[in-house]
Amino acid sequence: MAEVQAVKDLDTVKLISYLLKRTYGQQIADVWDVGLNLALRISDLLSIKFENINDERLTLVEGKTSKQATIKLNDKARSIIARIKEEHPEHIYLFQSYRNQWSKGLEEAPISRRYVSRAFAAIGEEVGIKLGTHSMRKTRGYHLYKNTNDIARVMKMLRHSSEAVTLRYIGITQEDVDRDFAEFEL
Repeated sequence: MAEVQAVKDLDTVKLISYLLKRTYGQQIADVWDVGLNLALRISDLLSIKFENINDERLTLVEGKTSKQATIKLNDKARSIIARIKEEHPEHIYLFQSYRNQWSKGLEEAPISRRYVSRAFAAIGEEVGIKLGTHSMRKTRGYHLYKNTNDIARVMKMLRHSSEAVTLRYIGITQEDVDRDFAEFEL
């Protein structure tokens, strides 16, 4: 699997959301916007059911680690989730596939990781960034780190066990560290 990047420019984050909506529709743009705000792995993000959401919190068992994650939803995530629920009160999954809405006997399922990955990659090409499903998580981690300079906080949010892994994951390079030394004087 190709290495994907965090989106380091906030205007580009918004542009990606706009381009996803224009090209692939509201649902894929919602995956991007909610994914940015929850910092979950794509498999966990797509597996969210409305029953996992209780008022201001999302609770689920992560697929990769089997650990329980409890995430306080911010205003943006809550408003998107409320809109989706209002538009599709019969849906089980937050990002439910429409592929079987007219088929009888088919079980409800979320949209596929593959579809999301292809949409993100195509928009990434358009904006000149290696974009993929991990880009949402990496982007949130990167911006949290840039706003707080607290790697332990970012590690906790991403549920990583090593600072080195977290720094590499969010795309903090030696060039970034060098720039911080050069620009920050006491």
